[in-house]
Amino acid sequence: MTIMARHLMILGRVQGVFYRNWAMDMAKSLGLTGWVRNRMDGSVEAWVGGPAESVKQFIALARQGPPAAQVARIDVEDGQAQGLSAFKKRPTC
Repeated sequence: MTIMARHLMILGRVQGVFYRNWAMDMAKSLGLTGWVRNRMDGSVEAWVGGPAESVKQFIALARQGPPAAQVARIDVEDGQAQGLSAFKKRPTC
């Protein structure tokens, strides 16, 4: 099994629409580790790690997000392994 990590910047109407809670539910259902947080600029930032196919599936789902979200784009970068054991919500930065 190939393990990968990705850092995501999710832009659009993604705050105030339960995007972080949705991301936590999706990541947990896919067996991923990482974190998600709101950013002061109105975007949502996430780091996801786990099996490559699950990470790719999370990114594909994140392009839609929860029903009220309007995702304009997602910037994806390779992520560094962080040794996390769960997926958590982090404070806004």
